[in-house]
Amino acid sequence: MKTTKFLSVAFFALVFGATSYAQKTVMVGGAPMYPTKNIVENAVNSKDHTTLVAAVKAAGLVETLQTAGPFTVFAPTNAAFEKLPKGTVETLLKPENLKMLQTILTYHVVAGKMNASDVAKAIKEGKGKATLKTVSGGTLTAWMKGKKLYITDENGSMSEVTIADVNQSNGVIHVVDTVLLPKS
Repeated sequence: MKTTKFLSVAFFALVFGATSYAQKTVMVGGAPMYPTKNIVENAVNSKDHTTLVAAVKAAGLVETLQTAGPFTVFAPTNAAFEKLPKGTVETLLKPENLKMLQTILTYHVVAGKMNASDVAKAIKEGKGKATLKTVSGGTLTAWMKGKKLYITDENGSMSEVTIADVNQSNGVIHVVDTVLLPKS
């Protein structure tokens, strides 16, 4: 239970965590993601991540996930959530599905800071694929096609990293176009 709580904290820290190193400002969802602000301050301004922000709040991960990390978060956009079957988000946001929602959210988090170049290096070392252990206990597979970075979940669904390297002081966020789901 302590590990699950810590891992949940890790996810929210990246999605809503601490301030960043002196790195460039990246535009996400029409808003600048200032490296001097924490992830919460930045994420709430991204019009492309309102569903993710609502899910993190519903999962009770806001306060829990404000730790030092470092962590790597693959942050799905609103459009990514819209790809799920109709009613899925609403079902996940119900109080009786809290544990499932927390598991899905923390499945998008890897302990340690992995910029896109770090992921690419791991892919090269893995001869075309890198297995990433998530804080929820699952695995993601990273791979590249040309210069594009992709993440495949345990069910074989593929997500493209559309914005890489949104750096924060406690890690990095990579925006993805598909919600990643652990094997159920």
